[in-house]
Amino acid sequence: MKFTAQQIAGILEGEVIGNPETEVFKLSKIEEGFEGSLTFLANPKYTSFIYKTEASITIVNKTFKPENELKTTLIKVDDAYMAFSKILEYYNSVKLNKVGIEQPSFISESAKYGENVYIGAFSYIGDNVVLGDNVKIFPNSYIGDNAVLGDNTIIFSGAKLYSETIVGKSCVINSGAIIGADGFGFAPNEDGGYTKVPQIGNVILEDYVDVGACTTIDRATLGSTIVREGVKLDNQIQIAHNVEIGKNTVIAAQTGIAGSTHIGEHCQIGGQVGIAGHITIGNNVKIQAQSGIARHVKDNEILQGSPALAISDYNKSYVHFKNLPKIVKNINDLEKINGNS
Repeated sequence: MKFTAQQIAGILEGEVIGNPETEVFKLSKIEEGFEGSLTFLANPKYTSFIYKTEASITIVNKTFKPENELKTTLIKVDDAYMAFSKILEYYNSVKLNKVGIEQPSFISESAKYGENVYIGAFSYIGDNVVLGDNVKIFPNSYIGDNAVLGDNTIIFSGAKLYSETIVGKSCVINSGAIIGADGFGFAPNEDGGYTKVPQIGNVILEDYVDVGACTTIDRATLGSTIVREGVKLDNQIQIAHNVEIGKNTVIAAQTGIAGSTHIGEHCQIGGQVGIAGHITIGNNVKIQAQSGIARHVKDNEILQGSPALAISDYNKSYVHFKNLPKIVKNINDLEKINGNS
């Protein structure tokens, strides 16, 4: 699909400097630009590349004034970075704008779906499923019985939504994600074995939630595991049964959250964080990567370490961690002196 400079300027409300009929069909970095590509210049550190880029069109700030001859057509906008982000979003929406039902696929007779839906080949849509308008379900996906998906939600290839899962509008669930599998519930027996505890709750994702590839969110034992509006989950995260995550919280890859823990709003949680079960983490909390959280956390705390400390205490302690061998040697030397005196 090709776009002219004039068309792009119309989308961005920008001004074309050069040939308005210049066409592009792909996006590129400015230092890797090639004929037919669209790029942008926002960081002054990359200014030198604009004079040698092969990109056909470059988005720049209105304040940009070339000091040498340019081969590229310019589109001047208020904020080049935000404008390029808008183009990325537009490009993605065009690329993903599939409509229709591919075959072979299975759709239960009791399922209901709105307008402009896309259901890819080899997908399964169970009994009483409800799909809103503009829902996109890419091939090899599974939507279990009684699941509900809101308008404009996208399910990428190979994702699995178990029965009773509820997903809000404008959510994105990436490939390999599993939503609604049984929580880790086992009761020990007298003989040393374990008996499975039935998990009969569900998972609720509110509006504008993103779920990364191969992330798993377990159904509740009773009630619901809940991911609130605007939450962004990276790849390979484990969220256990009956967890609740507050709105606009972001969590990086390989974090694990044990059962019945409540996480507040607007939190930022780094990669490989481990969070124990049955605790409460407040609002606006920041947890550094590879930290271990085993206690309740108040609003606005910043934590690091395992077990996690307040970040100021961690940084003070780390000075001593680095010098620990020297400190131990000094203590041993003092004990020898005291022992010989």
